[in-house]
Amino acid sequence: MGDEGRLHVSAELAGLLERIDAIGGSLDERADAAEELGQLPQDTARALLDTGIVRAELPLSLGGYEFAPRQLIQTAERVSYHDAAAGWTMMALQMVTGTTAAYLAADAAAELFPDVPNGTYALVAGHGTRPGRAVPVEGGYRVTGQWQFASGMAHATHVHSGIQVEDTGEQRVLTMPKSQVTLDGNWDVLGLRATHSVDYHCTDAYVPRAYTYVATTDTPVNGGALYRLGLVNLAAIGHTGWALGVGRRLLDEMKRVAAARRGSRGAAVDTSQFHAEYATAEAKLRAARAWADDVWQDVEHTLDIGELPNTEQDTLIRLALNHTTSTVSEVGHTVHRWAGSAAIRRGPLDRFLRDLGTGAQHITSSPVVLQNCGEWLSGARPDARWSFLDLT
Repeated sequence: MGDEGRLHVSAELAGLLERIDAIGGSLDERADAAEELGQLPQDTARALLDTGIVRAELPLSLGGYEFAPRQLIQTAERVSYHDAAAGWTMMALQMVTGTTAAYLAADAAAELFPDVPNGTYALVAGHGTRPGRAVPVEGGYRVTGQWQFASGMAHATHVHSGIQVEDTGEQRVLTMPKSQVTLDGNWDVLGLRATHSVDYHCTDAYVPRAYTYVATTDTPVNGGALYRLGLVNLAAIGHTGWALGVGRRLLDEMKRVAAARRGSRGAAVDTSQFHAEYATAEAKLRAARAWADDVWQDVEHTLDIGELPNTEQDTLIRLALNHTTSTVSEVGHTVHRWAGSAAIRRGPLDRFLRDLGTGAQHITSSPVVLQNCGEWLSGARPDARWSFLDLT
């Protein structure tokens, strides 16, 4: 079992953010080409990986940085500010690779993560919803299934997928080489086009039991307090940071558009209404960021004293993500309305608005999750507890 001590706050954050900023201009310049390709160019992905962005969520015991939750939020926020699709791709690889390293059996993790400080480790992508069928056999399972939205799969070496064990109904998560699955190549969308979030499938693939873990676990085999959050709460970290980075970039792009148009004949950006709406959007974004920080500060304290988040904290993690995403969507609507033609021509504004429209559809920010948060907070179901994104 991993170290159950205090949450690790890494001294590596400032350096990682500096390295991300150093390649930020390149991410921006190559974003259109990435969209045409349907994935990050391999050299772009390598430059991002070389910053240590995935290592940030790998266990300290395996040579990772094991950032604290708010440090991970800042990391996702920073890369997403430069390019939303790059941020989404790295957020997915970071979280899925990190949880694989934390929850797999020690021998399996040692094989996949032999030399993290020198960059020798598996990169894992995939999806846990709509579980595949796992038939128990000697030493493991025979797995058949179809999964969706494998963001970052183009850069992965291994696949993470949800499975349901036949007869027992137990939900587990597997890790297997990417060569064991077939990629469906069906990522044809309006936004987040460069994330290669393809569907994939396999038929009767053998997976050793040691390369699976219980999907609801909050007990890491490797690493410390961070991984007591479990899969869904860890996913919320990256998605919250992604939304905040996109919202900040949209307001900064709107500011540039306004500066270029100010003083021209009939400029809408010279009106008091624009000024008021821009200020309102700024306030909403900053308030969402401050509340998310407050929620996660409280959760960090709980982890630090060796406890698990309670139901209220689990609810607020989900609600803060939902609120952040919906707030950034409102910011996007404001920017779209006032940017005029700049919002419809190819460029950063157009791309970030399309990426936001797609990213905001993620299941973690769905209306049903918001309704479930309201049920618990209002006292309608005080004895219910969270199971993934549902109250049970």
